[in-house]
Amino acid sequence: MKYLMWLLKAAIFFTLFAFALNNQQTVAVYFFFGTLWQAPLVLVVLAAFACGLALGVFVMMPRWWKKRKAAQRHGFGGTTSTTDDPSSFHHGI
Repeated sequence: MKYLMWLLKAAIFFTLFAFALNNQQTVAVYFFFGTLWQAPLVLVVLAAFACGLALGVFVMMPRWWKKRKAAQRHGFGGTTSTTDDPSSFHHGI
C-alpha cells in the first residue's frame, strides 16, 4: 500500500511536470487601466489556481469559525477521546 501511494504521487508529479513543459508559451494577461502581465502559460494557470484556492479559503473562514464556536459551546472543542475507536473522534468540520 505504501508503494502504491508513492507511485500515485510520482505519476501526479510527472503529469504536472509534463504539463508545465508543454505550456511554456508566453501569454499576455490584460488587467484594468492598461496594465499588462506577460508570463509563461503555466505560471498564469498556477497563479489563477492559487488565487482561486486563497479566495475559497477566505470565503469559508466565517463558516469554519462559526462551527468551531458552536462546537466549543457544546463541549466538543479541545478535548480528545481516550478510546481507540476512530468513529468517536470529532474532526471540527
